[in-house]
Amino acid sequence: MKQNIINKIWQRHVVQSQANFPDTLYIDRILLHEVTSAQAFAELKQRNIPIRNKQNLLATIDHSIPTDKNRAVISDAIARTQVDTLRANCAATGVTIFDIESQHQGIVHVVGPELGFTLPGTTIICGDSHTSTHGAFGALAFGVGTSEVTHAMATSCILQDRPKSFKVEFKGLPNKYFTAKDAVLKLIAEIGIGGGQGSVIEYVGEYIRSLSMEARMTICNMSIECGARAGLVAPDETTFAYLKDRRYAPKDAAWDLARQDWLSLVSDENAEYDQEIIIDIANAGPMITWGINPEHAIDLNSVTPSLDAGGDRATLEKAYAYTGLHVGQSLLGKPIDFAFVGSCTNGRIEDLRAVAKILDGRKIAANVTMYIVPGSEQVKAQAEAEGLDKIFSAAGADFRMPGCSMCLAMNPDKVPEGKRCVSTSNRNFIGRQGPNSITHLASPQTTAASAVAGFITTEEQL
Repeated sequence: MKQNIINKIWQRHVVQSQANFPDTLYIDRILLHEVTSAQAFAELKQRNIPIRNKQNLLATIDHSIPTDKNRAVISDAIARTQVDTLRANCAATGVTIFDIESQHQGIVHVVGPELGFTLPGTTIICGDSHTSTHGAFGALAFGVGTSEVTHAMATSCILQDRPKSFKVEFKGLPNKYFTAKDAVLKLIAEIGIGGGQGSVIEYVGEYIRSLSMEARMTICNMSIECGARAGLVAPDETTFAYLKDRRYAPKDAAWDLARQDWLSLVSDENAEYDQEIIIDIANAGPMITWGINPEHAIDLNSVTPSLDAGGDRATLEKAYAYTGLHVGQSLLGKPIDFAFVGSCTNGRIEDLRAVAKILDGRKIAANVTMYIVPGSEQVKAQAEAEGLDKIFSAAGADFRMPGCSMCLAMNPDKVPEGKRCVSTSNRNFIGRQGPNSITHLASPQTTAASAVAGFITTEEQL
């Protein structure tokens, strides 16, 4: 049978397989953060089980850490306990942690790639659903529960059912203002939040090959939002150029050997998949979500859907009631209160450069509060080296310290009740950015343009 890359990587990592039972899958890399790791460390300590292959673990602090200048002082007791516990666990076990002021602290899914810890052909897990981000490098990366993190820390293996494979091809030439964020929102709008359930998606096609690694990470990051276990892109010269000479990437002769191996990580011609779809992006423009899950997304030049447009009618009714919108409404011109640029979806230097290009020489509207949060200390340092921080400051934006920030209401950065936010993050669930807050997911470009205008708009219209 002609094999796709998903099955190739999986088969390389199967330690044991038996009928009617999950595979024993070898895990190459484990990423840890402060929210989902404490129970794993505690279980191993209680049972006196050592960590196996601790050199394959990497920890950082991201979800609960404040992003203001005084972030070393954590006033919230739960957040402080989470952060202190991870620090103590890593100190006690010798697991590598990138803490604040290490020059590499940040969102775990930003830090892993920029350190070269994320490599093609590897299996990567983390107690975080957006682990799918790392699939941009041709890795099989997926979120797991804390018990599975515990098993992997103890044995370097987990039990896992073999996933289905799903081939997604973007076809056509989009509007010049169309971004990777728009592409993945368009996919989710077409197939729904359950369209990829049980599958690993391979993204293919000329459009995908034209994208930078950062843009590929954006697409793979949101694979989970259509129900997929993971998403990936086969490695190519773009991948290798990004990884070369990074801290944990192979060096010298080992690099040459690894690169040759990575070149074999490609789906065979006419490989079989459980599911395939072509997403037409010819002349497609910027997207935005209007409702309460990522499936509720529309082209900004269109209007909100009717209650009979497909999907669950009760959910659509709930979405309209929560967001204060109505059927057949254009979101263009809708006033906003907050704009957020950041998260593991769009908190990289490429995203910040796109925002700076729009904000340069402009002012953020008086009715808008804008947070720009770098995904890591490295991203922040690069932005400052390029003078982007000065552009943000002159425009009236708040350029903050690295962390998950306003993506989710687990730290002080929250959207107040009833306020409307255009956000580059990945989820627009009810209360995701703060109790009774309203979230519209969009690209960094749309978010920046809307912050300047004071209402939802596009870079093109600005």
